[in-house]
Amino acid sequence: METKAKFHGAAFASLETTEQLSDDQIEARARELLGQLTQDEKIGLMSGDVPFWPGMADMLGGGYADHPWVAGAVPRLGIPGVRFADGPRGVIMDGGTTFPVSMGRGATFDPDLEERVGDVIGRELRAMGGNFFGGVCINLLRHPAWGRAQETYGEDPIHLGEFGAALVRGVQKHLMACAKHYALNSMENARFSVDVTIAPRPLHEIYLRHFKRAVEEGVASIMSAYNSVNGEWCGQNYELLTEILKQQWHFQGFVMTDFIFGMRDSKKAALAGQDVEMPFDMIHRQHLRSLVESGEVPLERVNDAALRVLRQQIRFAQGRDPRDYALDVVGSEAHRKVAREAAEKAIVLLKNEDALLPLKEVNKLAVIGKLAATANTGDGGSSNTRPTYVITPYQGLQEALAEQTEVIYDDGSDPTRAAQIASEADVVVLVVGYTHQDEGEYVSPDSMAELSKNFPPPTPEEMPIAQAMMATMSATNSIANAMPPGGDRQLLTLHPDDEALIQRVAAANPRTVVAMMGGSAIITENWRNQVPAILMLWYPGMEGGRAFADILVGKVNPSGKLPCVFAARAEDLPYYDMNAKAITYDLWHGYRKLERDGAAPAFPFGFGLSYTTFEVDQLHLSARSLGTHDTLVATVNVTNCGSVAGETVVQFYVAVPASRVERAAKELKAFQRVGLKPGETRPVQVNIPVKDLAYYDEQMGWTVESTGYTLIVGQHSLDEQALRAEFEIA
Repeated sequence: METKAKFHGAAFASLETTEQLSDDQIEARARELLGQLTQDEKIGLMSGDVPFWPGMADMLGGGYADHPWVAGAVPRLGIPGVRFADGPRGVIMDGGTTFPVSMGRGATFDPDLEERVGDVIGRELRAMGGNFFGGVCINLLRHPAWGRAQETYGEDPIHLGEFGAALVRGVQKHLMACAKHYALNSMENARFSVDVTIAPRPLHEIYLRHFKRAVEEGVASIMSAYNSVNGEWCGQNYELLTEILKQQWHFQGFVMTDFIFGMRDSKKAALAGQDVEMPFDMIHRQHLRSLVESGEVPLERVNDAALRVLRQQIRFAQGRDPRDYALDVVGSEAHRKVAREAAEKAIVLLKNEDALLPLKEVNKLAVIGKLAATANTGDGGSSNTRPTYVITPYQGLQEALAEQTEVIYDDGSDPTRAAQIASEADVVVLVVGYTHQDEGEYVSPDSMAELSKNFPPPTPEEMPIAQAMMATMSATNSIANAMPPGGDRQLLTLHPDDEALIQRVAAANPRTVVAMMGGSAIITENWRNQVPAILMLWYPGMEGGRAFADILVGKVNPSGKLPCVFAARAEDLPYYDMNAKAITYDLWHGYRKLERDGAAPAFPFGFGLSYTTFEVDQLHLSARSLGTHDTLVATVNVTNCGSVAGETVVQFYVAVPASRVERAAKELKAFQRVGLKPGETRPVQVNIPVKDLAYYDEQMGWTVESTGYTLIVGQHSLDEQALRAEFEIA
């Protein structure tokens, strides 16, 4: 494999130019290159460049994050190929800036910040020799047990779409971005085997609209998912890849498989609209050439795939100065500042009785829990990053308080000792939650055994590598053991020993702050009422400890809002079987389901406290009657009623009381983050296209009802102070 150093400075080869080409010029250049390719070279553009056996040995040896993975390079024509590196919490290669996980960044409700995160990621990856970022994960969170929930932004398709679009915008200032995993990928343990059945309405309204938003933003590529939808694997699903993505949405980019097992059948995948098999020359190596020669896969389909790949390489190789991408930008101070800002805005203050926070006049602070002193940035699988350092919560508090406060640490392994230390402190900060051992990427031995049937036979030159690999697989039972533990969560609550520790410490010192780490919602019913203050840290990235300390001491006012509902009970959530072979998805999950069922959450969608209070008033609509092609303009005034500066998120929901179809009680349609000084009032305005109020009809497609609507404006989905205004669509 080529090394990172060899890639640097040559990522786009002869395609690179500082000239800004028009769309017509890009298309002409792509077609010119296509005409110079041989048939074998065109077919080669549809697979990763690395042969399977050497590539697999490299990947299992830890090479996944050592270098970009290349597909479709044609050196004789100066075509660099697609040079992939993963995310989404930062570039996974050495030294890349590590941000909070996507779920944490979703809690910022700040797409402008997410665009800046994307700008950092794109700039760093291009400096490292990549030209393709695979970390725009926009799968919808259906259930908090999903092991890779941390890699996406939340449960609402509008919120999810805006964040995906923002990351695409930022990354694509520098290189190609890929949105994944298309589609309905929201289970980890069963991702290689489950068939998701879904009707057209929930498919388009809930599970696809955020992918459509990424396409509208101009995303270069879409990655197909492993799972099956309505009886066909996503990587070879004609309805998803061609009918919806390429025909209905007019997607001009290319589709790539998820890695290694993203397709099962060369002919089906090619005919369905799959453009690139990643990361190896694997299944296509065995079949595609003969399929083209026999006419079973038309050459026109190969030309289309090759043109799509060439088009995006040319598009993102032009209009940029290579001198802007020196390696010293990677993990730079400026980029680490963005990571710290993201962590500060991501942390959600869930409870703060008697204004325990921010900390005031604390002479002795006890910091308890092993996660307080553990570098805990999230999943250990394909999204794992390699930062130069990670600031833990304990380190952050030491830095912030050491001069005026005695900070004592205990790992909490002995609850009796921890309780004694807590009793002697003015305030206790207890850090608990999950790690990559509890949730994350997972490959089961059974899945690996089944999928390994598609491994290509080794050539004589590859035979020693294949024999060594097979021996390793036999000795370890399965190469799945090379994956980190994780998978879908076994628990929705904290670990029992964490809950017991909370109860012991809180009994010893009622001034106890609980900070939770994790990738999505956590059920807190067993202990929530026993402590005065609770924060959700998510996995907060390399600067998370400093951000946490900034909030505890009041240097930063907490402003994160929940991007997913925190249910009070597991029984209130949708059905979930992590080992399911088949499951049906519908319209109902998250805040939609709980409100429909009359189930009060522990903490509602969009909720988050502050050290100040905000008032939203004077709701004004541009019109009370609109046409189907109009845009509703809504304006409110927001006032900071407290004594400290702060930020809040104004959320705009719409209800359709007399709809002819079953709808949620309300649905998020827009949101706006706003920062205010003490006593300051500022107007907030959003535009809601009437087309965004449509439902999806199986026969008619997107349908806007001529009926009455209610706009609901508040600071979370169940805000009792929310403003309401009626309007109608003629």
